[in-house]
Amino acid sequence: MSPSVVALSSTPLAAIETPSVEYAALSPMLIVFGAGVIGVLVEAFAPRRLRYPLQLGLSLGGLVVALAALATVTAAQTADGSNGQFAMSGAVVLDRPTLYLQGLLLIIAIIAVGFIAERRLERVVAPVTMRTLAGAAVTDDQSGRAGFNGGGVDADMFTPSGASVPNTDAEFEATRAGAVTTEVFPLALLAVGGMMLFPACGDLLTMFIALEVFSLPLYLLCGLARRRRLISQEASLKYFLLGAFSSAFFLFGAAFVYGATGSLNLSTIGASITDVADTGGDTTLALIGLAMLAVGLLFKVGAVPFHSWIPDVYQGAPTPVTAFMASATKVAAFGALLRVFYVGFGALRDQWEPALWAVAIASMVIASVMAVTQNDIKRMLAYSSIAHTGFILLGLIAFDDAGLGATLFYLAAYAFTTLGAFATVAVIREPDADTSTSARTAAVHGTAATVRNPHLSGREATDLTQWSGLGRRYPLVGAMFAVYLLSFAGIPLTSGFIAKFDVFAAAAGSGSGVLVVIGVISSAIAAYVYIRIIVAMFFDDVPAGEAPHVVKPSILTTTGIAVCTLATVVLGIFPQPLLDLADTAATFLR
Repeated sequence: MSPSVVALSSTPLAAIETPSVEYAALSPMLIVFGAGVIGVLVEAFAPRRLRYPLQLGLSLGGLVVALAALATVTAAQTADGSNGQFAMSGAVVLDRPTLYLQGLLLIIAIIAVGFIAERRLERVVAPVTMRTLAGAAVTDDQSGRAGFNGGGVDADMFTPSGASVPNTDAEFEATRAGAVTTEVFPLALLAVGGMMLFPACGDLLTMFIALEVFSLPLYLLCGLARRRRLISQEASLKYFLLGAFSSAFFLFGAAFVYGATGSLNLSTIGASITDVADTGGDTTLALIGLAMLAVGLLFKVGAVPFHSWIPDVYQGAPTPVTAFMASATKVAAFGALLRVFYVGFGALRDQWEPALWAVAIASMVIASVMAVTQNDIKRMLAYSSIAHTGFILLGLIAFDDAGLGATLFYLAAYAFTTLGAFATVAVIREPDADTSTSARTAAVHGTAATVRNPHLSGREATDLTQWSGLGRRYPLVGAMFAVYLLSFAGIPLTSGFIAKFDVFAAAAGSGSGVLVVIGVISSAIAAYVYIRIIVAMFFDDVPAGEAPHVVKPSILTTTGIAVCTLATVVLGIFPQPLLDLADTAATFLR
């Protein structure tokens, strides 16, 4: 037996220090994860009729309590000008950027959960018993109106039977039975918890765990749309397969970085690479690892050429999930991307900066051009999201406190605008479906069914031609959506203008003036897309057929849209408080 083994075997157990767990500092994340776990138990044991109110109250309550806990943690961690602390033996870093991004994520999540809980935009056939279907008298369909064709019951935007094959008898009967997919609430909470952990990770192994924790629930949520079930399932499968590949790249990158530096801790990695670079050593292995890590992270932010999943997934996923993903995922992923490049690989800036130039240029230009060719509103917003990824990357490329602060402000401005835009899209509906020859009518009257459609409300009207004249018929909705579009275009007096100006100024100040010129040109191309929608809403004639209408949502969605609209306008007129907060938060703990 070797002397080292003998020494180790004779070491008393008391001499081994156990890692400390800073429960108070980690409490915001623990509250969110705890609420998600309790939500799973509610799904398992609570009666079906109580699950929706319990899950909604638990989700909103958990997020609000977590936000309050975060405020307390922030006050403690930033007292006397300090910049936070390392927790869990360095696996979690609670510094100013982490606290800023976690607060933003919780606010977004509260609005998104309210949108997920929306139950007034869909109407389905009223739940009835099979005895009634066999021919018993029918006097009320639980909608307050007599007869089967009078209406239906309010429903959410998620399929009642996610495991059923789309458009089959099993799914139809689940709709008739009034099944509600309330498991979307714990899935959303677990995703939020993973997103909060992602930008806080101090080592690559914890970062990979956080990546999977928030990705896996999103894969499931994307396939649960009540409408366009096949497209929804296709979106879920694409997201899962491509996400699995990106996760594999991330793991391979972590392995290469460990081989190059002997550590997975980002601070140790940064110090090791700096020492090697200063002494003229070989950094090839570290660069290979960084390239693979970047693939996994750039996939999550939706940068070109890792963007192919975004248009299909944004279009096919349930709109509440799309809104949640488009806003929250980008915030979390950019937080992790910034930490990896700033803390771990700052010494290799000369090597990775040209590659990020290429990615940023491709994201801005290609996405803006592709958006011009789209006729579906959700796909337009998807390509807009890709273009904004390119703009946000300019702040990372600046690689200084000004660039980091500009990026943090941009993420907040983009998140509110995108969340409000997708929520507005969901309230614009096609005319109610004709159910006079549906399967339920056939069951009662003994006639042959020609259509099997359990839905009484129309599906979302996302084709651009359907939006003609919408702003004239519904001025308030048209005006709010126009505000979002003008913000995306970077028009003054909106948050988008301040955000773009800030990142352009940071990039120009760091010597990336060429990127600013390309960004301005890309913004001009993208502006055509946004102005095109505004022209269709306010200046085109109403469609000759049955024009879509706006369905009044519940107070949850109405409040969320109002908050997003207000944030878009206020941050464009009075941006200084948030700019100061972002600048104050622009210092990583190393």
